[in-house]
Amino acid sequence: MEYSIGEFSRLTNLGIHTLRYYEHENLITPKRNSSNRRCYSDKDLAWIEFIKRLKDTGMPIKEIQRYAELRAKGDLTLNERMEMLTVHRESLNEQIKVLQEHMAKLDDKIHFYRQEIERASLK
Repeated sequence: MEYSIGEFSRLTNLGIHTLRYYEHENLITPKRNSSNRRCYSDKDLAWIEFIKRLKDTGMPIKEIQRYAELRAKGDLTLNERMEMLTVHRESLNEQIKVLQEHMAKLDDKIHFYRQEIERASLK
């Protein structure tokens, strides 16, 4: 399936200016039709969703650009791309660990307040 930039914008929930920025930054490279208009495919849709996921998980744009460069070079870069994702995953795991520690401390404090409120209400 082929999508115009407007259709692709609606499908991805990304503005047209963002899509043009991503193209300018070599994150996406849509094909062009005979009128030189951008044509996006389902493959582009899957790729942009992955870019959004990397961005949402905190990968810096420069690293996403590097990943996109490697992806464009093809299968010779599979190991390097896997390594990038492995490092990013390790970073996410560390962030999750820290967040779980924060959650545990918040849970402890909430438990304390519940006990104090219950104790105060029994007086």
